[in-house]
Amino acid sequence: MFRPIQTVIPSRFLTLPSHEFKRDALKSPKAPEDEKLRLAKLRSLRLLDTGEDIRFDRLTRLTARIFEVPICGIGLVDEDRQWFKSCVGLEISEVARSASFCGHTITCPDVLIVEDTLEDERFIDNPMVVNDPHIRFYAGCPLILDQRKLGTLCIADHSPRSLDQRQVEILKDLASLVEQELAATLLATKDGLTGLENRRGFIALAQQSLQLCTRQGFPVSLLYLDLDHFKTINELHGHEEGDRVLIAFADRIKDVCRDSDVVARLGGDEFVVLLINSTREQSETVIHRIKDALAHDNTLSGKTYDIDFSYGITSYQPERHETIAELLADGDALMHEIKLLSFEEPDSGDVPAAAGSTWSGFAQMVNNTAG
Repeated sequence: MFRPIQTVIPSRFLTLPSHEFKRDALKSPKAPEDEKLRLAKLRSLRLLDTGEDIRFDRLTRLTARIFEVPICGIGLVDEDRQWFKSCVGLEISEVARSASFCGHTITCPDVLIVEDTLEDERFIDNPMVVNDPHIRFYAGCPLILDQRKLGTLCIADHSPRSLDQRQVEILKDLASLVEQELAATLLATKDGLTGLENRRGFIALAQQSLQLCTRQGFPVSLLYLDLDHFKTINELHGHEEGDRVLIAFADRIKDVCRDSDVVARLGGDEFVVLLINSTREQSETVIHRIKDALAHDNTLSGKTYDIDFSYGITSYQPERHETIAELLADGDALMHEIKLLSFEEPDSGDVPAAAGSTWSGFAQMVNNTAG
């Protein structure tokens, strides 16, 4: 008989207190061997703590109806918690990883089925078993992206039950649909050539970083970078060579920047970096390090051209930049102003002697005078 499903989309602000999830360490799920790489892949999706998404909500509702269960979730296993990207039947958005069912699932080679939690020593004293929602049955299929188990598609019931092989295959098929949506999310925020964030990915991630820095009072700087003479390289050496230049430039930026910084290729030959907790002086140091790395590459490459770039540095001003889009617009305008001026031949009086005769000195002068 078909069981009616009550759909409850969890509040993103509801969590079960961590003190309710103190568990015997022997019964807590172990971390997979690839834990660091797994977490890196998970966070590259930029899905944690995001809002409701109809693509995932439809899949949890569909799964709940097919299996006639009151609870179904798409859970992503973070470092210390399991966070639900979508869930029906629960009014929470996350649980401690130490007490999560899905934390065990990602260490399994296949679907994890617990026919009766009161008969399984791993879960008999689990707070979600002994307290509301009183889970007695659980089945979870790992969600795998690029060989990393990021979370699960799981179902649960208040009564013991089992799944036959046909039902297990159906659960796997539904999990594959979730994996396709996860892959699409990753592709939608990544530049296919360089592997950096694209414009969409940058705006989403940088906005979160900007809000955090605003709350903490950290200085933030935006570097807007534009390759010099890139069109000429493409015309003289071909687009494949141009692609190699873009990849090499992206690699040098990544080598110099920290994991906390947000690096992106906005399109064409334009790149941007959001430097977290970085003053203008520290940002200039980053620029010099990128320049030095490229100069070393140019010396060793034996190419008939050098890779170089123009840049603008914009300091984040809360009263001026309410969003990352506004900061990005200022950085774009500044960089193009510098680019235009740099290829004009100034009279001897146009550039103060203190700025020096080098491009670096010129760029620093214009950046320092920018608002």
